[in-house]
Amino acid sequence: MSPSPPAEQARRPPVRFGIMGCASIARKLARAMLLAPSAVVAAVGSRSEAKARAFATDNGLATAAPRLHGSYEALLDDPGVDAVYLPLPTSLHLRWATAAAAKGKHVLLEKPTALCAADLDAILAACDSAGVQFMDATMWMHHPRTAKMRELVADEDSTGDIRVINSLFSFRADEEFLHNDIRVKPDLDALGALGDVGWYCIRAILWAVDYELPKTVFALCNPVRNQAGVLLGCGATLYWADGKIATFNCSFHANLTSDMTIVGTNGTLHVTDLVIPYEEKSAQFSMATKSKFAELHIGWDPLPSKHVLPTDLPQEALMIQEFSRLVQNIRDAGGKPDGKWPAITRKTQIVMDAVKTSIDNEFGPVDISS
Repeated sequence: MSPSPPAEQARRPPVRFGIMGCASIARKLARAMLLAPSAVVAAVGSRSEAKARAFATDNGLATAAPRLHGSYEALLDDPGVDAVYLPLPTSLHLRWATAAAAKGKHVLLEKPTALCAADLDAILAACDSAGVQFMDATMWMHHPRTAKMRELVADEDSTGDIRVINSLFSFRADEEFLHNDIRVKPDLDALGALGDVGWYCIRAILWAVDYELPKTVFALCNPVRNQAGVLLGCGATLYWADGKIATFNCSFHANLTSDMTIVGTNGTLHVTDLVIPYEEKSAQFSMATKSKFAELHIGWDPLPSKHVLPTDLPQEALMIQEFSRLVQNIRDAGGKPDGKWPAITRKTQIVMDAVKTSIDNEFGPVDISS
């Protein structure tokens, strides 16, 4: 089962979140903040107070009685907000994440975190200068399944040396999405499918290799674009100096699929619902170790093992709980921000930038090992 909050965390006042923007994904995080013991929704900010009020009403926040702000500036000026969750379009992240940090607010930022690494570096520099915690909202990282998978991937006997990684995330968007969603608008989320579903694929690959950056990235030919030039589907192959190779595909045009396969010299891990588990209260994966064909090649021996990890809290609430723990450590105990999370985000952004550069340069190689 998922661990309860440590006693010390439970004794500290909850982290007071301000939700900046009423995007559809903010509904899920508002619910997570209601479920996480160490968090409260203190305020909601939108471009109008009426929209903030409607969001609070529609998402069960009335009992929390959050303050409602009719501008993002007013939310950041609210002294009763410790941290902001920022689900705005990517094109607005640089402006508002840096503004939040300048006001001393800790920053939980939706992915993709920026349009390019230079913008992300400015965000991270602002957070570092202000001494506030930064984390991106890649939710599956906080599921107990992820910790168990890490245990087996890191085990030499179970997995061995990683040689091949494949990741895939797709969903079939309807016509309304393909014409009107912010993720297909060049002025809002210019990275399209690469920034949305591709972010998860890249993170999965980097997670598998303990965040060792690849040496070279090649985008796959023939990406799919809309009339505005925004990517609706693409992929890439990543190469490491020691011979590891990874490939990913992401798309708004294919059936909902969220796969990660890690193949090592001794074992293969496979998960088929990585980003959002099939069920909220448990998640599973399979592990095949030292596999071979049975005699006469009529089966496998041994069969893959199935691992099921239950959780009391959904992965979004576990993310809020972990982010809150880090904020409480800074706010209440004089601690410093945890640099692990910004570093992971930056490496994900660097690889995403490399894929985009390769696409723009007719699918040529992009060297990122430096």
